[in-house]
Amino acid sequence: MKEYPNESKNKWTRIFKKKWFFPAVYLLLAAFLLTAVVWYQNLESKLMEGVDDNPELAEDSYTNDPFDEEAESVAQQQETIKMPVQEDVQTEIVTKFFDYNDDQEEQEKGLNLYNNRYYQSTGVDIASDDGESFDVVASLSGTVEEVKEDPLLGHVVTLAHEDEISTYYASLAEVEVEEGAKISQGDKLGIAGKNLFSEESGNHVHFELRKADAQVNPEEFFNESILKLVEFEPETVPEEEQSNSENTVDEEEAPLENPADETDEPEAEDNNEEESEDNQEDETEDEDDSAAFKDVSFFITA
Repeated sequence: MKEYPNESKNKWTRIFKKKWFFPAVYLLLAAFLLTAVVWYQNLESKLMEGVDDNPELAEDSYTNDPFDEEAESVAQQQETIKMPVQEDVQTEIVTKFFDYNDDQEEQEKGLNLYNNRYYQSTGVDIASDDGESFDVVASLSGTVEEVKEDPLLGHVVTLAHEDEISTYYASLAEVEVEEGAKISQGDKLGIAGKNLFSEESGNHVHFELRKADAQVNPEEFFNESILKLVEFEPETVPEEEQSNSENTVDEEEAPLENPADETDEPEAEDNNEEESEDNQEDETEDEDDSAAFKDVSFFITA
């Protein structure tokens, strides 16, 4: 029997010439690829379910990416400093920042009257036009550094930002954030309320903008790039003015004692000694009052 070596080649040639051959090959390849994709998706889904069920794995799987942190830093440097209120809320600044370089009329707007004394404002008091409470939002993206309740100032929230910048929000009736939380610009921090230190301001938020722990005038930076504040060098208050105002209150410090709450001194056996002590106390109070009012006494009229 004779063999014909070209017969097998002719057979494959005839198969290749069939119209259904190449479409069939394409269908087989498509089916293979589709099967591989479905298998991969199912495998990824099972892995994610396992991570969700185990919080420790979830923390390990989402490690800090240096590129993400760098992108976040760049985004924050492009932010514009906003007022700590929502854009649709009509507000006004009822107490301004006390600036030693302002004229007398402007400085009067930066004073708070508490317990029959005037204190220099280290920020601005913002209230709504209708006097009602409103949502207080983050002026910049950052991290919640401190949340506390002050008997004079109400609830207080402090946010830390890059380049030694921080923002301070006081006179909050309610707080909706916790220490350590990451906050984006415009996120709600709480609700504006009233406090004892600035009763005349009604429902308001006391807002401070700080660079390297030094308060700066927020009105000079509202709607400005944060880069302007980064490059800004806070002016130091002259020693003379610091000594004149050393008895004035800083709004984030501990509250003042209310003289009405002080206990009465025990009666002295000798009436002459009692009168002498009263006179000494009066002289001391007069000296303290004169020191506290030395730099703002020209604002008080009869």
